[in-house]
Amino acid sequence: MSAKNLDNHNRWRNKTVAFRVSPEEDEQLEIAVRLSGLTKQDYITRRLLNRDIVVQGNPRVYKALRDQLAAVLGELRRMETGGGVDDELLATIRLITVTLDGMKED
Repeated sequence: MSAKNLDNHNRWRNKTVAFRVSPEEDEQLEIAVRLSGLTKQDYITRRLLNRDIVVQGNPRVYKALRDQLAAVLGELRRMETGGGVDDELLATIRLITVTLDGMKED
């Protein structure tokens, strides 16, 4: 069992929430978590409670952005026409764009 921890308001986080996702949904979630710089728990909690995700630029976030941009570039190079772009790739590109735009404001 994992150790107890406190949230921002000094409350114990001792409830477990679990749910199933598809492998594709898991991949999209992992990408979003890496680009946010948050832990998966903090990212999911903020999204579920409809709170803003504020990305703080740090080496881990920059590395995640670089790696994800390289993966997107590889996917785009494999495509012959623009009509073959799938929804998940477009969602990843949008997320990268929003992240970079937010970091530019800092």
